[in-house]
Amino acid sequence: MGGFSRQTRPMTSAVATLILGAGAAGLMCAAHAGPGALVIDHASAPGEKIRISGGGRCNFTNLHAGPENFLSQNPHFCKSALARYTQWDFIDLISRHGIGWHEKTLGQLFCDGRATQIVAMLVAEARRAGADLWLSTRLVEIAHDGHRFRAVLERAGIRVTITARNLVLATGGKSIPKMGATGLAYDIARQFGHDVTETRPALVPLTFSDAPFAPLSGTALPVRATCNGAAFEEAALFTHRGLSGPAILQISSFWREGATITLDLDPEGALYGALRAARQSEGRRNLTTVLGQHLPGKLVTHLAPSLALAGNLGDQSDARLGAIIAALRGWHLKPTGSEGYRTAEVTLGGIATGGLESATMESRHLPGLFAIGEAVDVTGWLGGYSFQWAWSSGWVAGQAIAARG
Repeated sequence: MGGFSRQTRPMTSAVATLILGAGAAGLMCAAHAGPGALVIDHASAPGEKIRISGGGRCNFTNLHAGPENFLSQNPHFCKSALARYTQWDFIDLISRHGIGWHEKTLGQLFCDGRATQIVAMLVAEARRAGADLWLSTRLVEIAHDGHRFRAVLERAGIRVTITARNLVLATGGKSIPKMGATGLAYDIARQFGHDVTETRPALVPLTFSDAPFAPLSGTALPVRATCNGAAFEEAALFTHRGLSGPAILQISSFWREGATITLDLDPEGALYGALRAARQSEGRRNLTTVLGQHLPGKLVTHLAPSLALAGNLGDQSDARLGAIIAALRGWHLKPTGSEGYRTAEVTLGGIATGGLESATMESRHLPGLFAIGEAVDVTGWLGGYSFQWAWSSGWVAGQAIAARG
């Protein structure tokens, strides 16, 4: 899937479909759009977000992927695509390519080997379908003349004009700008009459202006994190700047500036009973010492002043133990911000779904225009869900394009 040769003057050529973005959704679409598709990307390699995901092993889907695992102003929009191309379809695809995989917690599936296997598979599928791929290629301008899209591209200082019956917006969102992420898809969508919902960093660490948890940096424990009606039971990690870990990344998608999050440090609800039992046999031990057997010691030390954790365990009444447990299970915290797009795994919001057909991802305003993947106002939870949306939305768009011949 090479590029094009050096020319001394601009050239013009026609393709069936121009796909902007060689990420998960764009490559998936190219693999199903039929011959004559051209995928372009400003990066020097395809699938860079795939490559770095899951610690380099790509959390490529989730066994439990369903509409309830996605955020959107229209929670029903994703149902059609997810039902037509499921996690089982993608599992079948990677199995046919001989890519080994395994399940971690909560249905998360990872490659046994490297994430680059997924990239290579998608590129091979796109090549098999007759698609071409131009990397290190910049979109200079895009327009529609009433019949076809007309794009001016630049690569190695050479400009070329491409005309296409179909245009697919697959450039993703704003997350991780150091990898080249921009709001390009939103700008083009607006150009062609589409609304864009508010965008914000999601699946991102939360921060506190006074760095209260710096002494706890590196400390982790299982929690139940809640905010604005959502709750997640996974690990939380204290950092120099605030809070991270799966539970915090999940709840960050629901958090807004000024909102409070609540951490339950005893999500299994076993600590009260454990302390009462220990009071019978370890009553002469310091309360903080016994608590340190169930919670990280640094955290107990941090909480001791605010919770007045002093004295021996044997001196604590049931009421006093109950009050301590209530505080530990309802620790209210008000973040002042987040790490932003710099570390956000995904972008919340995007191209409004009201302007798209859910069964094809095609524009309702301009036939031949499609938007897929993270560019659209559909955002998955942490755990492989966003990749599944990329596969599903890319597949349905590709199918719709191929059906037109």
